[in-house]
Amino acid sequence: MSVEMPLWRAIGYFRVLALAYAVLRYFDSYLEFRHPVTGWIYLGALTLWTLASTRAFAGPQRCTWYVLGFDLAAAVTGIVMSGAIDAPARIHGGAPTLPTIWAAGTVLGFAGKGGWKPAALAATVIGLANILGHGGITPDNLHNIVLLMVAGCAIGYVVELARASEAVLTRALQVEAATRERERLSRDIHDGVLQVLALVQRRDGDPAGPGELGRLAAEQERLLRALMTTGPVLAVPAGAADGDGADQDLAQLVRAHADERITVSAPGTPVLLPARAAAEVAAAVGAAVDNVRRHAGEGARAWILVEDEPDAVTVSIRDDGAGFPADRLGEAEQAGRLGVSQSIRGRLRDLGGTAELYSAPGEGVEVELRVPRKGN
Repeated sequence: MSVEMPLWRAIGYFRVLALAYAVLRYFDSYLEFRHPVTGWIYLGALTLWTLASTRAFAGPQRCTWYVLGFDLAAAVTGIVMSGAIDAPARIHGGAPTLPTIWAAGTVLGFAGKGGWKPAALAATVIGLANILGHGGITPDNLHNIVLLMVAGCAIGYVVELARASEAVLTRALQVEAATRERERLSRDIHDGVLQVLALVQRRDGDPAGPGELGRLAAEQERLLRALMTTGPVLAVPAGAADGDGADQDLAQLVRAHADERITVSAPGTPVLLPARAAAEVAAAVGAAVDNVRRHAGEGARAWILVEDEPDAVTVSIRDDGAGFPADRLGEAEQAGRLGVSQSIRGRLRDLGGTAELYSAPGEGVEVELRVPRKGN
């Protein structure tokens, strides 16, 4: 909902309440007018117009300039008519016009539609009508005109700021959405094509690997074509395609990484997360395990610990490999190697969680993934 809509609702309520006030004021003093019947005819017409235009004053799209122009004409007509049907003594004594504060609703409508400049124009027209048609230049008229001008310009300026802020926010959300989509594409490419290219590089000259490399290349071609035509293809395990509403056992997904070098410790009971969250965390664990196999060293071992807490699930991946200096991740990201920042940290960030990495030369690497449970 637009930030302007509460303001337009307030203007609509104000017009109805101001109409009721104008009718009550006239009912209290109509016998003092020279032509009271004319006043009742005007207020009857004003009532019909106010009720008929209530839907138009529900928002800037419905409230066209034609509607506002007719509204301004109704206010000016009532002000000028007041000078013709009221007693001169009452007019010079500061008696209110027939529409009284209802005319302020017209100025507010101009402010909501076009900002402070149209509001100032409408206030000027109503002010001139008061001076020329109802009492001339008097302290009461000047006081009312100043209040009307200040209120209209202030509301119009606030509307302009609100629209500008909403436009900036919309643009920021579009940029954020585009950035997240680019990050998801980067993760898909990193987890697929780039990994296959790295495998090709490692097996360069190995005569035993052409068949396997061909199969991997064909698979990545299929995934890339799907990526270009239907969007990112997540590695969602079987049974996890039902979306966030279906729970998935994260421990079962993580145990798939266990082998002679990788030890997995998890609770004996299922560690349930929404399917998408479980798939993303499992993919981040897979990226961390792949880093162990590629960078920790031939004899390095790794341990994966899954902890099921009331408000979050934590997965720790620790290895006894060579480790790396603290500034290595920043250098890798600047060089365009985005495995940690996208495949691990990016996934957890999209889930509202965190991914922390701790390492030092000769001390291995520890990765801690933490994802909050929904509703906490």
